[in-house]
Amino acid sequence: MILSNGGAMAGNGETTSSLRRFSCTTRFWRCRWGAFVLAIGICASGCSPRKFAINKLGDSLANSGTTFASDDDPEFVGQAIPFSLKLIEGLLAESPKHRGLLFAAASGFAQYSYVYVQQSSEEIESEDIGKSSGLSARARNLYLRARNYGLRGLETKHRGFAVRLSEDPKTAVQVANAKDVPLLYWTAVPWGAAIAVSKDRADLVAEQPQVEALIDRAYQLQPDYDHGAIDEFLISYESARQGAKGDFAVRSKAHFDRAVALTNGQMAAPFVAYAENVSVQKQNRGEFEALLKQALGVDPDGRPEWRLSNLVMQRRARWLLSREDSVFLQEVEDAAK
Repeated sequence: MILSNGGAMAGNGETTSSLRRFSCTTRFWRCRWGAFVLAIGICASGCSPRKFAINKLGDSLANSGTTFASDDDPEFVGQAIPFSLKLIEGLLAESPKHRGLLFAAASGFAQYSYVYVQQSSEEIESEDIGKSSGLSARARNLYLRARNYGLRGLETKHRGFAVRLSEDPKTAVQVANAKDVPLLYWTAVPWGAAIAVSKDRADLVAEQPQVEALIDRAYQLQPDYDHGAIDEFLISYESARQGAKGDFAVRSKAHFDRAVALTNGQMAAPFVAYAENVSVQKQNRGEFEALLKQALGVDPDGRPEWRLSNLVMQRRARWLLSREDSVFLQEVEDAAK
């Protein structure tokens, strides 16, 4: 999820306006959602094997086709997603420990919050700060809901995981194995996103070590997960990593290069993530423009299963370019002299 915004940057590197300290990039609608007609039938029935059917449906929701991911109309998808998410929550009420459903809930709420709530908050901030703040608060709540579903998913195999994670994050995550990587990722991403929009919430900011432990363990176990999804997140996150030595941009660039290689340059997200999280902080306007133009040059139809993600990120690239003058201050300061 890319969560940092195109606000102005002060000379000391701290942010003003809506530019966050870091952003979280996710793969939008890469989770496999399907069989909702079947789900409606199951929920409406009172037959005795309902629990079994719900569990089978949960497996389908986590592993079926890419109906949403390949759609070419983000707004149409956005109108359908809330119903789908509430359906998943209804199924979880019947089968609260179904790992597939918990995965679908965690990834679904995280993605919906970024694409349809967080981005809307950012886009209207300069026009209506009150409405923007309300949307930002809603985004945070949805991110935390996603995080909680992710933690519940991890708890199904590792009892007491959430408590141990709060006490000793780096040790707690060592129990996770390769099969846990999707839930590690989809717990870390919304958690990091909630922190990114909550700089006034000291309790959330203090939970950053948990985010780092989750995402670092996922990367250790499966660095190529979902064609470089973890690298995309880390492009943004390295600027906020606690206690890290050296220039964060070097680490971000390494993740950028891997993400581009793992997607064969057919995913717009890495270009957008690097432009708004590294180029902006380094005040490299030429690089910023070049990267966003590369993002806009990606063919959404080149990989149908990534179509929706590319359309969403290309929209963000255009928005970032429209705010370029407010992000890069040097030329503005020179003109004022």
